[in-house]
Amino acid sequence: MIPSWLVIGGIGFLVSLLVNRIPPNDLRWFFRLQRPRWLTFEFAIPFIWIFIFVCLILSASIIWDSDISMGKKAVLMIFYLGLEIVILGYTRVMCAKRSLLVGTLIGGGGFLLGLILAILLFFTNKSALFLLIPYLLWSPIGTYVTWAMIPLNRDSI
Repeated sequence: MIPSWLVIGGIGFLVSLLVNRIPPNDLRWFFRLQRPRWLTFEFAIPFIWIFIFVCLILSASIIWDSDISMGKKAVLMIFYLGLEIVILGYTRVMCAKRSLLVGTLIGGGGFLLGLILAILLFFTNKSALFLLIPYLLWSPIGTYVTWAMIPLNRDSI
């Protein structure tokens, strides 16, 4: 039998391939944006996201392997999938629209979705909730960075 973390991770990887296809022109726009001077940790951001995605995969696996009803599992899996789509859609949609405001709104929306998931997990499984905490801590920071870039890139509001 294939472990749940492998199946969930595989699904997450396939979703990322579908959602995170960013055209080269959009990537060039993103990399040309001015960043705040205090953003000295940008090199670490990909590693932070890898850690967060691993935590989310493990969290979803705990829920899948738990003894809750299939209906509740399905609802929670939809929340995990929705959260992944929002996280990945942040860069894709922001770059396509060339709008840091859109990125800020998507980042904030992702945090709210994560918060709803956290509330549901609080009543379901504390271990799964614990693994959601890195996202809940990082998401406002990433959203704030995007918001702080708006005054530096007035043409990208």
